[in-house]
Order: sequence, then structure tokens, then C-alpha cells
Amino acid sequence: MKIFIESIDRGILNTIVNDPCIPMSVVNGVSIEKSYDELTDAYNKKVQYDYVVKNIITSALNLNEFFRVSHYNSAKEMWDILEVTHEGTTDVKRARKHALIQEYELFRMQQGETIADVQKQFTHIVNHLIGLGKQFDKEELNIKILKCLDKS
Repeated sequence: MKIFIESIDRGILNTIVNDPCIPMSVVNGVSIEKSYDELTDAYNKKVQYDYVVKNIITSALNLNEFFRVSHYNSAKEMWDILEVTHEGTTDVKRARKHALIQEYELFRMQQGETIADVQKQFTHIVNHLIGLGKQFDKEELNIKILKCLDKS
């Protein structure tokens, strides 16, 4: 999803990463959204990004997921709830990362596995770790996979 959103405009991704850009004003002690006419062109562009991201997110979801996020006012709120729902909280991510690191460190080619099977499993572990923020040196990865294949 991030790749798709960045391909449209990197400024749109900024809407997700940073706080939402929903211009509000207070009238008689009540917060209301500012009208289009009250905003500068530059600010209107930022507000439009939020609408674009909300459209992208809701268009990509099935009906159950859509109802999970459709009541939120900003793309950031939608993104955050989907992120927690599908990726877990920080503690869950940390636990998954720890388990995957252990799996990576203990990874070996098993009896009867093909090289293609090993490469697929290894790539799966590494890609999940990268998704959780672990960084690898390409040489480190090459050495690791060669050691796994060499011990078979």
C-alpha cells in the first residue's frame, strides 16, 4: 500500500506518516471543519491529500475492513487502526521480530529439501524481518544462505 501511495505523490504518504491535515476552527466552543474558501491553495492541497489517501485505503478494502475504518475522520486514523489490526502493536511486532531473528539464526537446510525450497523459506524470513525494521548487509545474507546450503 505504501508503494502504491508513494507512486501517486510522496506528499500523500506524508499525510499518513504525520498528523492528519484537517483544518478546524472553533465556533461557539464547538470544533468544526473549515470550509474550502477559508484555506490557502497550499493548505487545500494538503487537505486534498487526506481525501485521496482515504479514497485509496477504502477502495482497497473488503466490506468488513471498510466498516472497520469508514467512521474515522482522517486517513491517519484509518491507517493506524489497520496497521494495529494487521501488524499488531509495538509489543507484538517486537515479539515477532525476536522470534524471526531466532528462526533466521537457526535456519538450516533440512534433509530432503531442495535448494529452491530453502531459498524460498530463507527469503520469507528475511523479508518479514526487513518489514519489521531489521537491516541486513547483502554480504551477510549471501554468507548465511551459502552456509545453510553447504551444511546439507
